[in-house]
Amino acid sequence: MTKQTQQTVLAAELPERGQPLAGGVFVTRYWLNGAERALILLPDELSGPWGEYGVEIKGAGSYSDGEANTRAMAEAGSMIARKALELDGFIPSCLEGQLLMAAKADGLVDLREDRYHWLSSQRSADTAYLMDFGDGWLDYGGKNVERLARPVRSLPIQ
Repeated sequence: MTKQTQQTVLAAELPERGQPLAGGVFVTRYWLNGAERALILLPDELSGPWGEYGVEIKGAGSYSDGEANTRAMAEAGSMIARKALELDGFIPSCLEGQLLMAAKADGLVDLREDRYHWLSSQRSADTAYLMDFGDGWLDYGGKNVERLARPVRSLPIQ
């Protein structure tokens, strides 16, 4: 029997930031597409290229919606995106990556500092955004380079 992932969370049942929630660590509350959500950092670490260099993926350009970006990436053949979705998670967008960095700076989550992490926000046909969790540096790099990705989950707050 497969364990079903939690789909929503009640506002009154949210733990403190940095505490366990829905198979990961509760990072923060945030607003996305008009709905308040809970961002959760999953324990898994993925590695691989973002996608194919020189190929623009329609639907993967959102600065804020990592789940939509990741679904578009997976449909275009990205293996790290497919792996993230199999975990019932997604690769964070630029906004969601910055929220992870804020939680790390507050001592609430651990993120590797020795390698750059992919974000799901595409910059161009050749590049996508990445983050250095050592100092919070946001940049972009060639999609065909292998980097880490740290999946997250986002639940609507009711």
